[in-house]
Amino acid sequence: MPKITIDGIDFDAPRGWTILDVAKFLGIEIPTLCYHEGLSPWGGCRLCLVEIHESENTKLVTSCTYPVKERLVVRTATKRVVEARKLILELMIAQCPTSKVLQDLAAKMGLERVRFKPKWEHCIYCGLCVRICEEQMMAKAIGFVDRGNKLKITTPFDKASEECRRCGACLYICPACTLRCEGPEPENVLCGRCYNELQPTCLDFYDNYTCWMGLKGECGTCVREKPEEKKEGQK
Repeated sequence: MPKITIDGIDFDAPRGWTILDVAKFLGIEIPTLCYHEGLSPWGGCRLCLVEIHESENTKLVTSCTYPVKERLVVRTATKRVVEARKLILELMIAQCPTSKVLQDLAAKMGLERVRFKPKWEHCIYCGLCVRICEEQMMAKAIGFVDRGNKLKITTPFDKASEECRRCGACLYICPACTLRCEGPEPENVLCGRCYNELQPTCLDFYDNYTCWMGLKGECGTCVREKPEEKKEGQK
C-alpha cells in the first residue's frame, strides 16, 4: 500500500486508488463536476485540481484521474489550487450561465465575478451524458463530434439514433439541464443569490485552508494574523 501525505495526513492508500478516492475516504472535500461514482474517471472539467509535490517542484493534477504512489505529497486547498478552480469555473459559467449546478458551485467556492464574455450555450461538454449512455445504458447513442469551436455532442450523422432508448439518463445527469432560479433568461451572468458572506480568512496567510473543522475555511473565525506575528504581539 503506497504511503502518501494529503493535507498533512499520512495515509496508507490501497493500490489503484486515486487522490480523489483518498480525499473522499478521509472526508476532505474536493469540488467535482464531470466525476461520477458510477462512471469512468475522465478529468475533463478540471475542477478537482490539487497540488502535488515532486522533489522540489509542484504541479497541478486532476485528483479524479491521478493514481496514488509511494511518498506522494498532496495539498488540496492551497491558494494556487483555489484560484485555478475559480478560473475554470468562470469559463464554465461564461459558457452556460443558466446552469444551477454551476451557480451553486460558484456560491460555494466564493466566486464573485465572471470576467469572460458569456456565450449562453446549453452545453459545457463535461461528457457525463456520453459516458452514462455508453457505460450504464450500453447504448452509445451519442458522442463528441468535431473539435475546437465546432465541438458538439450529437448522434451519428445528426440523425435519429436507433440505439437511443429514450431513457432520459442523459438529461438526468446533465448539469446544464437543471436551470437556476431565474429560469432560461436570467438578468445577470452570475447569480449570487446563495452567496455565503462568511469567506475564508486564512488562505492568504497560510497558503492553505487550516480550519480544524475542515479545509473549507468558510467559518470566518480563522486567525487573521500570521503565527509569527501573533507570537511577537504576545511578547
